[in-house]
Amino acid sequence: MTRDGSGSGKGSKGGSGIAITDAPRGSGRRVRGAVVDYLGERIVTGEIGVGETLPGEIETAERLDISRGTYREAVKMLAAKGLVESRPKTGTQVLERARWNLLDPDVLRWAFAGRPDAQLVRDLFEMRMIVEPAIAGLAAIRRTPGQLEAMRDALAQMQAKGLSDEEGRAADREFHEVMLDACSNEVMNTLGASIGAAVAYTTLFKERSGGFPRDPVPDHLAVLAAIDAGDRQAAEAAMRELLRLAQADTQDALSDYAAAT
Repeated sequence: MTRDGSGSGKGSKGGSGIAITDAPRGSGRRVRGAVVDYLGERIVTGEIGVGETLPGEIETAERLDISRGTYREAVKMLAAKGLVESRPKTGTQVLERARWNLLDPDVLRWAFAGRPDAQLVRDLFEMRMIVEPAIAGLAAIRRTPGQLEAMRDALAQMQAKGLSDEEGRAADREFHEVMLDACSNEVMNTLGASIGAAVAYTTLFKERSGGFPRDPVPDHLAVLAAIDAGDRQAAEAAMRELLRLAQADTQDALSDYAAAT
């Protein structure tokens, strides 16, 4: 359903596009970011469907009281994330999901703004299940004393604050980020922002859906113990178990969210 209630837009290719009536008005970087968020969230959650045409530059700039350049830059940012493509005569259209950069932190944030797509959740955890045990295993044989201490500190903060607190969630992300750094693999390090976003937004979604059914700190402590011991296989196994439990919690949150709405 579009913002003006005109339907899914499946027949709107090349048509009048999407009406935008309540996006932030003004100019500058802050408003450009707000317009990107406004459009990006509606595209990723399916409110603006694949193949639909976004409003034209002049029309939207006037409607939102922003400069044409601000809107143009916002569309460029969406295009860089694989969400849209501008073509002569046909305008800017939403691309098929296969073109989206689903590991972009913004795209993940938009996906988890409401009830995330169940297949995306499954696919995200499948990716993490392949990558993160390997990261933990490499960290077990390459970590430094300083990195071990940083992971201990992060878990102590996570345990003290809990995941319902922003400081606790930040500590959770810190644990995963330090572990990634400890694996000393530059290629894997490029996944840092994506893994951090996945950790952050699945956690926030679980909190929004009714909280946490169990304490995840022991799962993290098991990973840390294996890394501290330099046991690669144990670290990989502990991370797989952590992710298995996290996925089960997220699936439960999906069910709770659906029941509540």
